[in-house]
Amino acid sequence: MIDSKGYRSNVGIILCNDEGSVFWAKRRGVNSWQFPQGGIDDNEDPETAMYRELWEETGLEFNHVELLGRTRYWLHYNLPERFIRKNSMPLCIGQKQIWFILRLVSSESNVRFDCSDKPEFDNWRWVDYWHPLKDVVYFKRKVYHRAMAELGAVLISEVIPVKADGYLAKRKRQR
Repeated sequence: MIDSKGYRSNVGIILCNDEGSVFWAKRRGVNSWQFPQGGIDDNEDPETAMYRELWEETGLEFNHVELLGRTRYWLHYNLPERFIRKNSMPLCIGQKQIWFILRLVSSESNVRFDCSDKPEFDNWRWVDYWHPLKDVVYFKRKVYHRAMAELGAVLISEVIPVKADGYLAKRKRQR
């Protein structure tokens, strides 16, 4: 689904564990890491698409996770010029995303990458909450920051600091 402005409707998924670390997945065949994400089909609402993408990309089902929150509004990012397929109609210039934050409530052993014909990922690991901001492809960084800043609020506790500006400095002082 590409809207009249050229943005493809999409969902992004931040999956965390009880320690506040997040699921960071390696794209199949390349050294590129990202959160699970994927397109919204014509007949889907964002939450339905999120659970479908979660299953297709990680093998996790709705009973393996707890839905903690979602972004209130669409978050947009533009593709770099070289990634825009100029001969494709309708023209897609980027993505608009609703982001979800989930908590894993089952065993990590439920993660698997063989639930679709074309697996997206071939490896994963738990990383500190703000690690993805320095590791994701450059053109997604701003949308990741906006999603993580908004959704990190649901993780606030004495154990899991989520303010991007202080998290890394605090962790260094504690070591």
